[in-house]
Amino acid sequence: MPVWLEQQIVEFLTTLFESMGWAGVVGIMALESANIPIPSEVTMPLAGWLLVQAKGASAITSVWLGGLWGAVGCTLGSVASYALGVWGGRPFLARYGKYFMINPHDLDLADKWFARWGDWTAFLSRLLPIVRTFISFPAGVARTRFIPFVLLSFVGSFIWCGALAYGGYVFGSKWEELRAIMRPFDIPIAIILLAGFAYYIYHHVRRGASANAQDDPPQS
Repeated sequence: MPVWLEQQIVEFLTTLFESMGWAGVVGIMALESANIPIPSEVTMPLAGWLLVQAKGASAITSVWLGGLWGAVGCTLGSVASYALGVWGGRPFLARYGKYFMINPHDLDLADKWFARWGDWTAFLSRLLPIVRTFISFPAGVARTRFIPFVLLSFVGSFIWCGALAYGGYVFGSKWEELRAIMRPFDIPIAIILLAGFAYYIYHHVRRGASANAQDDPPQS
């Protein structure tokens, strides 16, 4: 995300947290986990400073309250995105997926992958920038087990949000230095995701060309 846009978000979040406190954190983290890319690496350190350190509370409070309310927001947003994947995304892709190069075979592969790794995915994705924002929708499309998904999403989110809030507490008014330290890690994750998407497109096009070649009658 561009630095100038993050600065606009910081100004908005500062006003929101000063007026709503932890309720604002819950709302923003719910949006972040519902496919709206508001970086938690900004939200939670800012909360650790404004709502804990600046109020004279203890470091353990930043971990406990930051982890708790951040995870509550993440879980609410994740459930909404999961539900959208189940009741909206799955039927939509089953009917119109061919226009996005997604066919029933792809959905079957996603189902099998999430059936095997869905629990780990729900947990580990909460510890990764970018991925954590969008993972709930495909989990819903694949209809991964709901209860483990919710529980492990909460646990992973608690760890992530608590750690970031603690970082904000430690850095205090210089909390943005923590974001500066973390920002370079966004790049390799974005590259991996783009590479995976490019591979999917290449593999899909190649498979389609092979299928068309087999369907064409031999020329006499």
